[in-house]
Amino acid sequence: MEPIMDEMRVRIIDTVRKLAGEKNGERLTVRDVLKELNITNRVFYNRFRNIDEVLDILYTETVQKVRQSLSIPWDGHSDFFAHVLAVGAGTLVLTYESREKYSSLIFSMDSVLEENLRWWEREIKNLIRMGQDSGNVRPDLDADAVSYGIWCFIRGFNADALARKMPIDEALAKFKTGFGALLEGFRKR
Repeated sequence: MEPIMDEMRVRIIDTVRKLAGEKNGERLTVRDVLKELNITNRVFYNRFRNIDEVLDILYTETVQKVRQSLSIPWDGHSDFFAHVLAVGAGTLVLTYESREKYSSLIFSMDSVLEENLRWWEREIKNLIRMGQDSGNVRPDLDADAVSYGIWCFIRGFNADALARKMPIDEALAKFKTGFGALLEGFRKR
């Protein structure tokens, strides 16, 4: 049986988005959604197989926003490293805000999905190659190792800042300093 695609489906997704932010790491259940919307099991299950299906929709929305922020093209004329730092900072803000709302959902799904890691590594490698092709980045960098290292830096930084409940302004300032220093090691001398 095909799921029903209607306004109630949208309301359920919006409610799960709201509750996921409020529950802050606690496991969200179908019962929570039913209670919040005052609907029956049948109404929910005619539209979704389970709560994880709705959470997957929220995760996908978030990932798409973050990926769009990382895909801002460099104009080829401005400072390459300033561009990479600005893209990283913009991505940090988006992921920070998303993880603040759905911290355990986003972070745990982010961690287990191999496709997400591969996407990030590919995009970071593209930036490295662009920097190498333009003569800004050292030609001897191992793009595989560096892309994984950057992925770990950004994810680890984000997770730690959120766990410490660091305000976004402070997190962003520290990120720019740390990531900026890391990028300096990539600069062609």
